[in-house]
Amino acid sequence: MPAIHVPLPVPTHPNTQPPPELTGTAKLEYDRVLAHFANPEYCLPGVPSEKTSKLTEEECMWLSYECILRYIRAAKHDVAAAIKRIEDTLKWRRDFGIYDTITAELVEPEAVTGKEFLFGYDTCGRPAFYMCPSKQNTEEGPRQIQCVVWLLERSIDLMGPGVETLALMVDFADKPKNPSMSTARTVLNILQSHYPERLGAGLITHLPWLLHAFFKLVMPFIDPLTRTKMIFNPVKDDQGLWRSAQARDKGESNDPNEPNAKLFELDQLTHDGWEGTQMFTYNHATYWPALVEMCETRRKDMARMWRRLGGVVGIKEWDVKVGVRDEKANEEKVNGVEETNQ
Repeated sequence: MPAIHVPLPVPTHPNTQPPPELTGTAKLEYDRVLAHFANPEYCLPGVPSEKTSKLTEEECMWLSYECILRYIRAAKHDVAAAIKRIEDTLKWRRDFGIYDTITAELVEPEAVTGKEFLFGYDTCGRPAFYMCPSKQNTEEGPRQIQCVVWLLERSIDLMGPGVETLALMVDFADKPKNPSMSTARTVLNILQSHYPERLGAGLITHLPWLLHAFFKLVMPFIDPLTRTKMIFNPVKDDQGLWRSAQARDKGESNDPNEPNAKLFELDQLTHDGWEGTQMFTYNHATYWPALVEMCETRRKDMARMWRRLGGVVGIKEWDVKVGVRDEKANEEKVNGVEETNQ
């Protein structure tokens, strides 16, 4: 394949299924959480001004059908705990600056070496978030954490219909620089507290024996569900990247929640570090503006579709993303016809 320096487009995955309709206890749990936040009089607790305690349009869009269900599952179906966790995250997103402070311009100095980037999608359509610790280029500080969060938000932008999680790809080749325990714990706390059920798989390759001790120190701070999604040294052959040799030979995963034995097709995987067929080389001047533009366009398209669908709390991400996908497909079809007639 020729060299490539930009992100791959979001796959359409036309065979993905919409979220199932809720029944019984699951519906009662969801309806209680939805009613709490959809109340016209709702104000975010702990915010002094009534004006600023009202949810913004961005916050209402974030609080989707699927988002509510993710928090209910993370709270082990305790409705009061799910509401508390959602409110904690709403406050954190404001305080951390998700909607205003954490911009592409702010975090760009962290990105120039390509130590973290988004590229390709796994066999479930999940965006791949690459981390290359050996390319660390800055001193440890808040901006490193801000960059991780900014890229995590962009990976969510690039999730297609029916996709709610990402694939984290960590390559420890070439004398990586370890993060401190403080930084590792801060990032883990953010992920587990404010991005529940967002990690689909965590792939770790070229792990030197010295770093095993670091992981032993970190593991106690990782929740049990997340630990089950971590895959050390996945197996690659000429057919793809697999969870393990055993999963490849059986043709299935041992995890009932993750039936795919194959993690990546090779044409969605970088050659450098992962031996895929995509000859991706990180060129910041080309990659960064392409990623920023792709994500900004997609967010605008999804916001427009969300408003068209009613612009309220509880709208399905599925409906928004399918609406955007179908709209783009129709535009391409019309443009194709016009070009043919010219």
